[in-house]
Amino acid sequence: MIEHIHFYYCNDLHSHFDQWPNIVHYFNKKKKQHAQADEQSWRIDIGDHVDRFHPIAEAYNGKANVELLNEAGIDFATIGNNEGITLEHEHLYHLYDQANFQVTCGNLKPLNKNKPSWLQHSITIQTKENLNIKLFGLTAPFNAFYHPLGWHVESPYDYIEREINELKRDADILILLSHLGLSEDQLIAERYPEIDIIIGGHTHHLLKNGKEIQNTLLTAAGKHGKFVGEVHIEWDHQLDKIVNKQAYTVETEHLSQDQDTVNKLEKMNNQAQELLNKQVTYLENSLTVNWFEQTPIIDSLTDKLKDWTNADISMLNAGILLENIGAGEVTYGDIHRICPHPINPCTVKLRGIEVLEIVRGAHDEALMRFELKGFGFRGKVMGKFIFSGIDIDTDIDEAGIEHVHHVTFNGHEIEHDKVYTFATADMFTFGQMFPEIARSTTKEFYLPEFMRDLLADALRS
Repeated sequence: MIEHIHFYYCNDLHSHFDQWPNIVHYFNKKKKQHAQADEQSWRIDIGDHVDRFHPIAEAYNGKANVELLNEAGIDFATIGNNEGITLEHEHLYHLYDQANFQVTCGNLKPLNKNKPSWLQHSITIQTKENLNIKLFGLTAPFNAFYHPLGWHVESPYDYIEREINELKRDADILILLSHLGLSEDQLIAERYPEIDIIIGGHTHHLLKNGKEIQNTLLTAAGKHGKFVGEVHIEWDHQLDKIVNKQAYTVETEHLSQDQDTVNKLEKMNNQAQELLNKQVTYLENSLTVNWFEQTPIIDSLTDKLKDWTNADISMLNAGILLENIGAGEVTYGDIHRICPHPINPCTVKLRGIEVLEIVRGAHDEALMRFELKGFGFRGKVMGKFIFSGIDIDTDIDEAGIEHVHHVTFNGHEIEHDKVYTFATADMFTFGQMFPEIARSTTKEFYLPEFMRDLLADALRS
């Protein structure tokens, strides 16, 4: 006898709700089809459903996202870094209190307190033919961010190495819900053939028809709900093993919409706007934002960052502010719209020679016009880089290229071997935009504050 088993999933929605009604309609349609065929199916979220760039996620601290997952009929979920490190400790601790689905994230635990009631190391499903399917979730170990928020994330490899035998012992089929990224999923598949399927996310990779590594089937459905994923398994009860497993993704743009979800999102958005309509300050004059010029508002924010972190020098990119700020009442909703990024302040210790390299790199026209995607940045382009705490002497050559000649700190040339405390946005600790910042071993992150909290302070003063 062949038993047919079906899983449907989404990953890395990031509160991009445009296609969410389409996904819900697809989930519902497939659930009904399988039920009519007397087959079982389940629905899964692989994390980063929450993203506080959206007013709904911001106003409700992620709880509205959980409500949407409930109404979509989600059965299981794991945690992404946007749930894990963009919410304050208590907001994450109680995020899934009202979830109608089970949550697994084996390598996450709170520091110095009991784990929340919803957090499970693994989940076991028993099918109607008495087949045991075990699911376990793992998330990326960004402990430099998790620890200040009162959480610890164990290395996924340490966790699997310790738990793999127990996970597989009473499981006919073992499935990893991975918010670790494609390279990690591939390495896990190579090391642990006991895992039958890895449903992945985090790095926004799209595996349209899955990918097999040894015995393991990998799958992932991109980002922002542009695709929905599905996994189909055939288990032969006579042979007592999987005889077929396949993974597909389906583009969502042209799928039908669930009208109840459309209405729910509209209502949630209106309510979120009301909740965010709290006055932060009152401005006598409007403030202009220009991504390629030094303006009073980006100067004020860069100064605020330096003072707030007690740094020697600070740097921000003008593209972090998205819109002008009008005169009159300024609400938290305005602040959120102007600076929606889930980006934290941070400091690093740098030698003077490294500061000079950063200043020179920041004057690269190509970097200013770079359209960054990810690392928490929700804007369009980097924009002009603004510094506080140092004076920079430049000139422009005949080709219109700006060159840095002198950089002074407190009236004196930057000392090459002196160590300076350098404040910036945490996104520059990732990637290769500024290698000197990324490779620093003395990073300090300021959580749970976002850059928009400093913007609110700057505007008040």
